[in-house]
Amino acid sequence: MNQPLNLMHLRPDLRRLLPWAQRHRLLPERGQGDLGYAFHAALKAVWAELAPQPFSYRTGQGLLAYSTVPAAELHAAAALAVPELALMLGLDVCDGSSGLLIRPFPQVWKTGQMLGFEVRVRPIVRKEGRELDAFLSAAIRQPDVQLTREAVYRNWLAQQLSEAAVLLESSLAEFSLTSVIRRAASDKVGTRLKQPVTGPDAVFNGVLQVQSGVAFAQLLARGLGRHRAFGFGMLLLKPAVMRWD
Repeated sequence: MNQPLNLMHLRPDLRRLLPWAQRHRLLPERGQGDLGYAFHAALKAVWAELAPQPFSYRTGQGLLAYSTVPAAELHAAAALAVPELALMLGLDVCDGSSGLLIRPFPQVWKTGQMLGFEVRVRPIVRKEGRELDAFLSAAIRQPDVQLTREAVYRNWLAQQLSEAAVLLESSLAEFSLTSVIRRAASDKVGTRLKQPVTGPDAVFNGVLQVQSGVAFAQLLARGLGRHRAFGFGMLLLKPAVMRWD
């Protein structure tokens, strides 16, 4: 039996979050790039080992996250947050925020069930201990084949779904190369340094079909691909709308 899954919703205040993140050096230089590390650090500061992942932040939508932690425990930890963090993340009800919202998410998925989805992913592969853009990796392996990013990333996405689901429709809705902050190797005094890493940032939407209800529930809770604790890999679901062109 899978653990109960909760869907969390917050409306962070970027006017407060950005100065805090810059002060703690959680953003690439001059504030450019991805906010994933800043959100990761803020969520950790509130919930520690209970911090939700995967999560997704979209302008106008706010921050959504999945968590297998009971709602009562999430609310209890949030109540201990210092005022600065509470205001930054929108934990309390105020102008512009409905506070921390948590609702149970479905646990049972039928084999053959079709669902619309959106997911932001970091389509990378590991090669010789390093992360490499999945498109560049495919181009190196197949230099004589005319490849497109969308096709390569679609194959990568299908592999991430594995036995849990199959893609019926998919389209690359957004793509960019973004700079994200990650922890690097420790320096001479044992401090783990932060460094910017540039890589692919893709948003896919489409329709999938559940192949294994148990595996699909586990995939939702875990997320797709790497960097799931930093704003990538959260499958957002809705009723399926198929195109019959």
